[in-house]
Amino acid sequence: MCDGMKDWWKEATVYQIYPRSFADTNGDGIGDIRGIISRLDYIKRLGADVIWLCPVYKSPDVDNGYDVSDYRSIDKKFGSMADFDTLLREVHKRKMRLIMDAVFNHTSDRHGWFIESRKSMDNKYRDYYFWRSGKNGREPNNWISFFGGSAWEYDEGTGQYYFHLFSKEQPDLNWANADVRNEIHSVMRWWLDKGIDGFRFDTINHISKIPGFPDAKPLRGQKRIDWGRYYKNGPKVHFYLNEMNRKVLSKYDIMSVGETAATLEDIRATKLYVDRRRHELDMVFHENNEIRSEGGRPKASNPLDERYNTFKWRLGDLKRNFTAWQTALGKECWDSVYLGNHDYPRMVSHFGDDGKYRVESAKMLATMLFTLRGTPYIYQGDEIGMTNAGFGSIKDYADVWAINMYNEYTAGHKGGGGHALKILREISRDNARTPMQWNAGKNAGFGSGKPWIKINPNYGRINVESALRDRDSIFYYYKRLIKLRKEHGVMVYGRYRQILKGHPDIYAYTRSLNGDELLVLLNFTAKNTNYKLPRALENKEMEFFVGNYTKSKSRNVLRPYEAIVRSISQRRS
Repeated sequence: MCDGMKDWWKEATVYQIYPRSFADTNGDGIGDIRGIISRLDYIKRLGADVIWLCPVYKSPDVDNGYDVSDYRSIDKKFGSMADFDTLLREVHKRKMRLIMDAVFNHTSDRHGWFIESRKSMDNKYRDYYFWRSGKNGREPNNWISFFGGSAWEYDEGTGQYYFHLFSKEQPDLNWANADVRNEIHSVMRWWLDKGIDGFRFDTINHISKIPGFPDAKPLRGQKRIDWGRYYKNGPKVHFYLNEMNRKVLSKYDIMSVGETAATLEDIRATKLYVDRRRHELDMVFHENNEIRSEGGRPKASNPLDERYNTFKWRLGDLKRNFTAWQTALGKECWDSVYLGNHDYPRMVSHFGDDGKYRVESAKMLATMLFTLRGTPYIYQGDEIGMTNAGFGSIKDYADVWAINMYNEYTAGHKGGGGHALKILREISRDNARTPMQWNAGKNAGFGSGKPWIKINPNYGRINVESALRDRDSIFYYYKRLIKLRKEHGVMVYGRYRQILKGHPDIYAYTRSLNGDELLVLLNFTAKNTNYKLPRALENKEMEFFVGNYTKSKSRNVLRPYEAIVRSISQRRS
């Protein structure tokens, strides 16, 4: 591996905004575009270069905006197109960039295309989606939806079923239809011509399905079904993306990132999306950066029971997964580095300690994000150490996935509500979607009206205002890391090499570039932890570079959740 070519999006830091939970200016309880505009100076102060905006398109909101009914309209709950134009102008005025979510695997069932599609079997738009007749009085096949239940919904109007990988209100688009692709390309050009700086493509590796929609069968010699093999990394996905790049993306100076579900076994397949010689995408989000540690999840005979079992991620899995991706991508590929977003629990609650060592562990995790090779992503609130919400009732949840899973589980397990809620408190997407905690005042400073979802009750002590007053806060540590990354190319382009591979509590690695070398040591435990460096490193001089404690007194001990980065050089004789 070498450093490869330089690009602005490799050197950038991305700040993700979940609009409905960021800042509300009109008191309706839902964050809006004007709220984002009012907080741009805060993001600039942090040092981020790119804002990733989750969907603000017109939507019925079955899946919080990921069910789009009009790709060229701003939903009125977020404001107007004039508000968006102002946002874009103000972002650029501050020398930042803006990328938008592109939700093209599916539309809302209220999108004009689908409304036309379901009118008749010979409608022009019928082939924009997947319509099939039933089989033996049941669905066309046995595929299941990510949100629970069958992936097929019966439509009485024409007596056929339509396909949906997500909720029944999110019918999948048929990318095999060239007219669909041309429509999508037109939408993309429309936004790019407005001046946005790129796209994050939602669930992009699902746009090509196995032809014929065969029934899913267990793997040979197993009871388990690998559902992904039927609709993940399908046979035409790279043709579609190369065409999209050739006709649209390559015409603009932008960044493109695709959301892909990928395991360690998928590394070779995932590299195809981001190999710059193939002209598809710049980077992807893959599950092993999310590392919810499937390897630590106990198996169960019922898939639903398996989803609802408690499980702990394991440091060995995290180290193995990150190392695999860091070393496999090579000079022609680029990675995204993140530990949380709008689809996952808060990273300090999942990977760190959101109690006694919340500050230390949040800083440790930030150190990891900014010292790995790839573009780092910050999800709103992580820079102040926001935590999981800990909701006590299913009535507190708004996420369609959480509600569906709760209802499915309790329907099959009498008295199982308590267990289901316990799991949701750990893994629900709503953990990351509670309103941004700006201050200790009413509604955490989010807005004057009752928020669309409950605020985390710890906002009195965890909020932006208090973070900005404390020069030793998590916020200022993030700011320092961002600044260091801009100043030191080794943090961006340096070669990665893991050390202390077998250590049960420490994740350690080096980054090196053109004579500059950094040693990164991360303690993932709440105890003092001993370590011994390899002999090759012991013979080198080291200086403190950055860390979440004051300069360490001992070179061979890490304090609870300590992160320390040292610059190293060959010891002079």
